[in-house]
Amino acid sequence: MITCHLRYTLDPYKLAEFEHYAKLWIPLVTRFGGQHHGYFLPSEGANNVALAMFSFPSFAEYERYRTASMADAACIAAFRYAEETRCILHYERSFFRPVFE
Repeated sequence: MITCHLRYTLDPYKLAEFEHYAKLWIPLVTRFGGQHHGYFLPSEGANNVALAMFSFPSFAEYERYRTASMADAACIAAFRYAEETRCILHYERSFFRPVFE
């Protein structure tokens, strides 16, 4: 299993737009075989940082999702929404593998 961790720097005046964007992606990741663990928006502390995590059975499955998402109409629309609203200023993507007992 591979877990993708995203750290977003947001326009703090466009949190509603980012929340809409986040809600677009949760079912899309699921549709492509991933398990979404949610988006985490600012509450206390920094008002311009959000996080997201989702997992795929393997890095190969994640790569298939990434390739397929670039040609999927709903994914393209979600990318376009973020671009048009400019709610995301920057993001970083990291990958982790979980360790269980």
